[in-house]
Amino acid sequence: MNFQNFEFSIIIPTYNRPEHLQQCLQSIALLDYPRHRFEVIVVDDGSRMSLKPIAVKFEDCISINLIRQPNAGPASARNAGAAAAQGDYLIFTDDDCQPHPDWLKALAEVLKDFPNVLIGGYTINALADNLYSTASQLLIDYLYDYYNQSKGQATFFASNNFAVSRSLYQQLGGFDTSFPLAAAEDREFCDRWLHRGFQMHYAPAMQVYHAHTLTVSSFWRQHFNYGRGAFYFHKVRSQRQSQTIKVEPLRFYFWLLAYPFSQQQGWRTLSLSGLFLLSQVANVAGFFWERHRRKSKQSTMAVTSNS
Repeated sequence: MNFQNFEFSIIIPTYNRPEHLQQCLQSIALLDYPRHRFEVIVVDDGSRMSLKPIAVKFEDCISINLIRQPNAGPASARNAGAAAAQGDYLIFTDDDCQPHPDWLKALAEVLKDFPNVLIGGYTINALADNLYSTASQLLIDYLYDYYNQSKGQATFFASNNFAVSRSLYQQLGGFDTSFPLAAAEDREFCDRWLHRGFQMHYAPAMQVYHAHTLTVSSFWRQHFNYGRGAFYFHKVRSQRQSQTIKVEPLRFYFWLLAYPFSQQQGWRTLSLSGLFLLSQVANVAGFFWERHRRKSKQSTMAVTSNS
């Protein structure tokens, strides 16, 4: 590999979504930023089809590196991308995201004042006509408002739009690949980051558009899996802090259900509030399903070891 002095390495994990990946790369090819200052690393997490024909289309306009690995989940794929990165800063996004043309310019401006912090950007729903996609993004907006209330004291960023110094990422050890599925590993990363004494900064000018089509069944499944991930996150955090598992206070859920009414969604407000409620039912179901599954697994292992 010929090493170059890139400023940014954009890392995109992808799995079986070639159309999304192509749209993502098209938006990156349109970034208003010098091409010699960033690279793109696509990590194919074991897709059924070859993604090389897609990557080849962009070789003439951006520096692109396609890596393929057996399916192991986005956390593992992000770590693989980071290991191959040559840039001073790692920028993570997803294959169903399309960065705004000023994405890197906005990040570079923030880094002038905050060079050694975790920078989180703003994500915009690209499917405004899809009620479920709108509700899903609105939930993320609520989480950003809730966890990042104090100026200069952000505590959560989603991994589809954040940037970090490569050296600090390596110090932290990257994403936790032991998470059972693609849910809450970014939340754990942020919590571990803060636990190590590092800082986080919210940069809303650093924007990506998120095009994740959802139906009622996929919306339920998404938030059920978020609940499963939440259980694992709380378990890991409780072990790190040597305390019992603690979940959010009741006010978190009260404010969550009221949030759509503060966002001027018009006639859709009641429907969105209903989907917020559905998401929390799914989340709780996933949380306790994962807890039961792990207890059953531990009991089985105990019986086996005593046999």
